[in-house]
Order: sequence, then structure tokens, then C-alpha cells
Amino acid sequence: MSGFWQEEQDDDLPPAVADDVVDLVFAVRGRTLPSDHAWPLAAALESRLPWFADEPGAGLHLVHAAASGNGWMSPEDDDEGVIYLSRRTRLALRLPQARIDDARSLEGETLDVAGHPIDVGAGPVHLLSPLTTLYARHIVATHEDENAFLDGVSRELGEIGIACRRMVCGRSRHFRGPQGRVLTRSLMLDGLAFDESQLLQRRGLGPGRHHGFGLFIPHKSVK
Repeated sequence: MSGFWQEEQDDDLPPAVADDVVDLVFAVRGRTLPSDHAWPLAAALESRLPWFADEPGAGLHLVHAAASGNGWMSPEDDDEGVIYLSRRTRLALRLPQARIDDARSLEGETLDVAGHPIDVGAGPVHLLSPLTTLYARHIVATHEDENAFLDGVSRELGEIGIACRRMVCGRSRHFRGPQGRVLTRSLMLDGLAFDESQLLQRRGLGPGRHHGFGLFIPHKSVK
């Protein structure tokens, strides 16, 4: 029996995502981390990965804690406190593909994050998301004013060729840095083109990638 069978193309499928920049997601074990762990965690990583801070394509995803049982406050709201790690807690690094093998040297190591030890296990590589609605928990802000922050974001997006369509500014957060307190705001961008989404996930927005700022993750569309 002979024949010819060609599957129909699904025009709704997103384009394929390249693997030149990916997230390496480690399983971790430990009890706690400082709520404000941007600089301590970056320092612990750099003690094991000396190249990390100078790798322009590298970034750190800060460890995110679930909200407290009453649903009103995340442990991250307490800058002096700690967040409690669970079995599902992960340590994720955004890296160029060429650095994956170098970063895997963390597996089996114990990181000392300001006196909080965490054991790093193995983990998979995740491709960037094909979604076109993105969210960043922490974008460095030079202004307390929301409108001024959004104006600055719009200008920076324009400089890299992204037309601002829909964006929402969220909660603010301060971190302790070596030069003083650093203000960040969360940001959601909706209505991006596929190529714009990929560009933003690769390069981030604003300074501080190596300390957990400016990195985007997928978010459900607001539609």
C-alpha cells in the first residue's frame, strides 16, 4: 500500500525558540535564605563561578518565596527576615549555552549565603518561553514615582527597538547593596511580538542581572 500524507500546518504555533540562551535550574536543599539575598547569593555564586559576574549573558533569578498562610504578606516583605526553602525551591541561572558545562560545576557544592548553607543538586536546562507576555519581579528604578518609572522603561524599550504597547508597574522593593539601598519595581509587559519577547528574555532590562534584577519570565496574558 502506498500513499502520501502531509500534516496540516498549525498557524497558531509559535516559532521555535533558540537554545543560545537558556535557564539552568538547580535543585537545592537548605532551610532558609535571607529575604534580602541579592548580593549575598551573587557573592556565593561568584566564589564558585569566578567568571559569572563578567559574563554579559549571565543572570541570576532570585529565590522566590510563597505568600504566608494568611495570604496577606510574602516573607520577602520582611527585609530583615528569612524565607523558608521547600523541596520545590530551585536556583535558576540564565546563561549562554556555552556556559552550561561551566555552571554545572555547582552540582554537589554547598553555597554559604550570608551564613545560610544551601546544597546544590542537579537540574535540567529550560529553554526561554515562547510566550509574549512577560513579567519581571525586580527592575531597578531610579524613581519612586510610578509614572516616571514607566516613562524610563518606555525609553529603554525604544532604544532596543521595542514599541511599548501595554505595561503595568507593580510592587516596589528595596535591596541592600554595597553603595546603599536599591529600589526595584515589578513590571509586566503584554502584547510583545515573538522576537521582542525573545530579545527581552535574552538581554533583560536595566542593570543588575547578576544580582537578580531585570530578568523576565513568562506570564499569563491579561486578555
